[in-house]
Amino acid sequence: MAVPPIQPTRAVTAGPAGLVRTLGASVLLDVVLGLLVAVALPLAIVAIPNTISVVASLLPPGISQIEMMRAHGLALPAMMLTVPLAAVAVRRMRAAPLLIAGLTVLALADAAGGYANSTLLVGVLRVLHGIGAGLLVPATLVAVWERPLILRAVWGAMLAASLLAAQALALWPLDEVRSWKVTLQPYPMLTGVALTLAAVYLILWMRSGGSAVAGPGPSDAERGRLLMAAVPAVGIAALALGTTFDWPPELLVPAAALSIVALFALASAGAFEGAGGRASAYTMLAVGVVVLPTAAQVTYVELGGLGGPGLSGLWHAFVIAGVFGLLAAWTANRLGDAAMPLVAAGGLVIMVAGLCSVRLLLPAADGPALIFPFALLAVGAAAALASALRSPGAGTALFALSLFFPGVLSGFLLGSGIQVVRLNGATTPQALVDAFVDALHLWALIGGGLVVMVIVLGALLARRAPAAVSGTAGATVSDAVSPDEPSPVEGRDDARAEKPHTASAPTGEMRPVAAPQAVVKPDVPVAGPKSALAPAVPEPATELEPMGTEIRFPRESAASRTTPVAKTGSNAGQEAEEGDEPAGHDDPEPGSEPERIGTLPVVPPPTPSPEDELGDGPARA
Repeated sequence: MAVPPIQPTRAVTAGPAGLVRTLGASVLLDVVLGLLVAVALPLAIVAIPNTISVVASLLPPGISQIEMMRAHGLALPAMMLTVPLAAVAVRRMRAAPLLIAGLTVLALADAAGGYANSTLLVGVLRVLHGIGAGLLVPATLVAVWERPLILRAVWGAMLAASLLAAQALALWPLDEVRSWKVTLQPYPMLTGVALTLAAVYLILWMRSGGSAVAGPGPSDAERGRLLMAAVPAVGIAALALGTTFDWPPELLVPAAALSIVALFALASAGAFEGAGGRASAYTMLAVGVVVLPTAAQVTYVELGGLGGPGLSGLWHAFVIAGVFGLLAAWTANRLGDAAMPLVAAGGLVIMVAGLCSVRLLLPAADGPALIFPFALLAVGAAAALASALRSPGAGTALFALSLFFPGVLSGFLLGSGIQVVRLNGATTPQALVDAFVDALHLWALIGGGLVVMVIVLGALLARRAPAAVSGTAGATVSDAVSPDEPSPVEGRDDARAEKPHTASAPTGEMRPVAAPQAVVKPDVPVAGPKSALAPAVPEPATELEPMGTEIRFPRESAASRTTPVAKTGSNAGQEAEEGDEPAGHDDPEPGSEPERIGTLPVVPPPTPSPEDELGDGPARA
């Protein structure tokens, strides 16, 4: 009975219209995700600054200002404790559900902010803000990890721009307000827009075949390292809380410096992918420690009350810096993986130039003077983050992100300690202004030195393991996710290519194989194009044949019988000659060993014939 050729399924033979629809849906999903990142990341970062001191005069008489500042500052500690846990969760669950959860928590905290009337409730709401932001940041990172590489560059550029403008964004709604509760709900409309975009993204993602479960989740080693990042976060959070109880600044500055050293030590010991993973963690730590604390101090110094242009004079500088940051990230994305160490070093060098311009050009009486330092900081941070996210795997990026926010808080603590030291001797308004400016200049010097140290570390790592830094060595999560392959968060921690199986040379002695053998009947016609080495379709044996059962090809021509046959027993060493085989198959005589094929692969188990099922193939015979 002839076996008909297998017909292609209709899903494989999709027409051009189906392909256009698929590509259109993918592009639409990328556009919506890019817009969501552009809205959600600033919402998450703007929850960090503690701005209650600006409206302290509006607090009710029975509420302590110190206690309110302590409660309002709980957002960043809650955020940095949430990020490692969210990183573990997003490796098991997909990004879309966590995005919805984070924005929902933020929306609830914003809605309840108008009803806050006690320090305890303010502390609870600020913790909710931190939890929602801690869910958003890793969820957006993993969401763009599943899409084209350009979205990773957009994510890095938006993070850099958000860090640069976070303090100004947090202060903008407080201009001429009449209620201190505005600090608890700065941008409720923007939160609603982000929720709408997240809902659209969820619908498009589900229509594209997304599932709420990513896979088996991270490995034990990855989970342990991600959770290990929460240990220094707890210590730094306790340090930040302790500073509100009148700790002497002489202790605050060394403690903050030690916390930064501990974070870099953890990045060295716990990073994935060897030297490449450590370089990415160093880069993200340097950006976190330096950018937001620097931008916050610059924003305060440039307020109208201290002789600066005020918030209204800063926005064009922030907008121009953000555009340049996006262009820098886009340019870095167009380069190859081998250039990423150079891009990271170049971005950090540009950050050092920005810090030097802060020391040389600021304070400024007008806004245009701020464009140059802000643009340098945005371009350098965006390029450095884009390179740090390009080569490593998802686990490495999430680990670096788990250290990123403790670095932000450590930078705040170190900068605050320097400010307190400088402000101790100030007794007049002009002396206070001069002390703020001196603290800013000293911080820019310290931050520049820290970034230079990271550049040196990156250069040393590049010399020791250039392949690991460029992402060409190591077996971790794939850099780009093909549509035909599962994403890195689907339980695939490795992108190892399977080694091809090679057949060993024929030997005189054949080893038994633990797979069932099938008897191949000769003279069975094979449908479709013929080949000299195409075996006949096997039929299942009624019982397990012993090893040594003969496997033969149907007789076609003398030219097709060129494969040597190894034999055992009395016939060992002889070769099968053309035309010697009979037309049929005879059972071996008792006491003699049958022929064995030494170089042919084991015949696979039989598959069902297409004739057994109804389908789109040819009619049954």
